[in-house]
Formats: sequence, structure tokens, C-alpha cells
Amino acid sequence: MSSKTANPIMHSAAWRISLWATLAFAIGTMLVFAMVHRFVANDIQRRSDAWLTGEVAVLGDVAGRTPKDRLYGRVVREVAELASREVPNKLRSNGNENDSVFFLQAGDDGNLKLWVGVGDGTQHLAAIRALKAVSDVPYDLNVKGFKHPFRVASVRMEDGSHIYLGLSERDELRVLRNLRFRFLCLWLLIVLFGFAIVFYATRRMLNYVREITEAASRIGQSDLSSRVPTNKRNDEVGHLALTLNHMLDRIESSMHQLHTITESLAHDLRSPLTAIRGKLEIVLSSDLKVEQSEPIVSAIDELDRLTEFLNTSLDVAEARADALRLSRTEVDLDELLRVMLDLYEPCMSEKGLRVDLRSAGPVTVLADAALLHRVIANLLDNECNHLPAACTVSIRLGASENTVILTVEDDGPGFASEVGLQMFEQRVKGRDSKGRGLGLAFVEAVVRAHGGSVTASNPPQGGALLTINWPRAAEETVDAPHSLTLVNR
Repeated sequence: MSSKTANPIMHSAAWRISLWATLAFAIGTMLVFAMVHRFVANDIQRRSDAWLTGEVAVLGDVAGRTPKDRLYGRVVREVAELASREVPNKLRSNGNENDSVFFLQAGDDGNLKLWVGVGDGTQHLAAIRALKAVSDVPYDLNVKGFKHPFRVASVRMEDGSHIYLGLSERDELRVLRNLRFRFLCLWLLIVLFGFAIVFYATRRMLNYVREITEAASRIGQSDLSSRVPTNKRNDEVGHLALTLNHMLDRIESSMHQLHTITESLAHDLRSPLTAIRGKLEIVLSSDLKVEQSEPIVSAIDELDRLTEFLNTSLDVAEARADALRLSRTEVDLDELLRVMLDLYEPCMSEKGLRVDLRSAGPVTVLADAALLHRVIANLLDNECNHLPAACTVSIRLGASENTVILTVEDDGPGFASEVGLQMFEQRVKGRDSKGRGLGLAFVEAVVRAHGGSVTASNPPQGGALLTINWPRAAEETVDAPHSLTLVNR
């Protein structure tokens, strides 16, 4: 396992966390502003409606009390102009006092009777007639030639005429527009600042997690003494580092105990076996008849096979526990294959087997040379011991940038169907096999200890196919998938 420290910032977890957190904050603040904006707009309109309702009532009362003589228009106009000056905080354009307020009185026949405001009032009266609004409720009025709508309130007089008082919504819209602009600037500033804070804090925390990951990836079966870095912060990440170190302490202790047990067991078993073999050789060196020496030679051979079985079983057990001690060196797999084939040529020729080797040339791997030698020996032993005469063994060696692929295929009877998915388990073998069921188990254990994988299958055209994927670089931690065996595809 290798940590991906070369990823761009935008592909890092800190970036994603910061982005989602900022997005949630931005959406939340935008919703809050929408509510505030609506409240402010409604409050401004409520105040405008209250002012309009009060002023139109006053104007209606003045118009009702003023005699209908030639001074009527002048009095009502002056009162309307005074009302227009009472509108607070209104922008003026072109020096005109009445550009945001208009006063209009229409007779009972619908004709314009009195007008105070910008223009001649015909456009306003036409808009009022087209709208046909309810007289006692303020409403919006769009007048042709004016950019902003008017908020209009009206009152009906006793003589059948109507008085209309309109207030431009220009200033209300200006306030809301300024509010939106300032909020947007402040919102962008806060969002960017918040993103930077979240990204910095998350990046700093995840950098420590990355340091832990990199340290853990360097801790392999050959070096269990290293530990992940810790800090003085009493937080979740600090607890994670301490927990990993405690776990590594237990693993190191367990591996030490396993090595001690296996070494003691191997010593305790090898010593009597070696002693027995030595005594048998002494007896064999004396003058014995042929019929007397044959049982002794057979017993020595059985002791050798028992010793080999013991060594292989212990190696498989250690490899399965990820405790196999490896001494990695650069090994030319192409050269090793050719040397091993030269050694096995007499056995192959005696059984009438043909070997076809196709290699991509020198292929260097970083592996334990002794274990790799035994892996090749186990594969060739299986072919010699289980193939009938006149079969062909095809060996292919290829390489990619990161992986070496070794395939061993034959045209024999294939793997036994009763073995199934347990082919790489210890002491699992076919009914007709004379072995101890440790060859493939040892191969899979060693390859897995180096970070590779093994697959075995019976191809549709017959025979047996075994494929080994061996990493070219050293893998400090073993995370290779379990080997998959497919029988009789």
C-alpha cells in the first residue's frame, strides 16, 4: 500500500470537505438573506402604504372642505405639494420637487380634473383606468414612460370624483438593490474567508493523518520496530496514532513469539531427525548386504522428505501469518528460470516432457532469492511429478511497468476437480496425487508475502494454467488479494 501524496490539491479530501462545508454555509446564509430581504421589502412597503393611506385621506378631507371656486385648484395643489415634501429620504431628479409623488383628481366622468406631478397626468390617468383597482387598497401602478412603478392609494369623494396619490417605488427599489449588493460583497468575502479557514484546518489535520499513513505503509514484516508519529493533542487523530502504535506493539510481540516458537519447533524436530539420519548413515557405511542396505537407504530418503516437509510447513505458516522474514535482493527471473530448467532437464527428458520457454528477456525483481528459487522448484516439481509422458510445458515470462507475469501452462489432465477453491490450502491435494499438498500452498504464500498474487485454472482447451503476478518493486505491506482458483471453466 502506498499513500497518494502526489495528488493535486483539488483532488484532496481537504478540498472536498472544505468545498462541501462552504457550500452548505453559502446556501444557508443565502436562505437567511432571502428571508431578511423579504422582511425588509415588506416593512418598507408597509410604511409606504401607511403614509399613502394617511396622506390621501388628508387630501380627500381638504378637497371635501374646500369650496369649489376658482381657488379650489390652487389650495388643493398647494396641500398636495406640501404632502410631497414630507416624503423622507427621497432622491430628486432634475431639481423637480414632485418627481417621486403625484396627485391626481379625476371627475365623476373620468376626466382629469386636477394634477400635481411630473408631466400632464394623462399617462397616469390612462394607467389607472386600465387597471381598475379597488379604491381603498394601495396597489402598484405601471405608467408608460416611467422606469419604476408607483404605489397608489385612492379615495372617493362625495361628488363622485376620485383622488389618487402615487408614490414612486424608485427609492424602495434603490434601498433593496443597495442591500443586495452589499450583502453579496459581504457574502462573497465571508464565504471565501470561511473556505480558507476550513481548508487550512482540514488540510493541517489530514496532513497529520497522511504522515501516519506514510509511516504505517513503511512498516512491513521486515521492520516492525517503527511507529507512527504522535502529537500532544488529545483529539481523535492523536488517539488514532496511539491506538495504531499499541496495535503495532502487540503485532511485534506476536511476531517475535511466532518466530521463537517456529525456531524452537524446527530445532526440536530437526535435531532428532538429524541424529537418526546420522546413525543410519553410519550403519550404511559398514559392510552390509544389498538386501540389508535398501531399507536403510529408503529410511534416509523418508527422513529427508520429512525434513523438507517440516521446513516447508513452517515457511507456509509464517507466510500465512505475514511473518515470513524476507531478505530482498535484485534477482534476474529470466536467468533463474533458465538455470532451473537446466537442472530439471534430466527429469523432464526421462518422463518424455517437452518444455517451451518464451521470455521477454532479462527481468529484474526485488525478492528473496532463496524463496524465489524454491517457488520455481515447486512449480517444476509439480510438472515432473503429475504430468503423464509426452506432454508439453509452456512457460511464459513477461513484464509491464510495475508487474512481472509468469505463466506455467501444460496440456495434461489439469487440476483435480475435487480440489476446487482450496487448491492453495495446506495438505489439500487430488486423490491421485502422491505429494503432501504443500507445493502450491508454499508458492501462494511466498508470492503473497512479496505483494503478488497467484491464480490457477483449467482452461477450456484442457490442461492446467497457473499465473503469477509479481511486483517489480518492494511492497512493504502485504495487501494482495487472495488467490482465486477456477476449476474446469
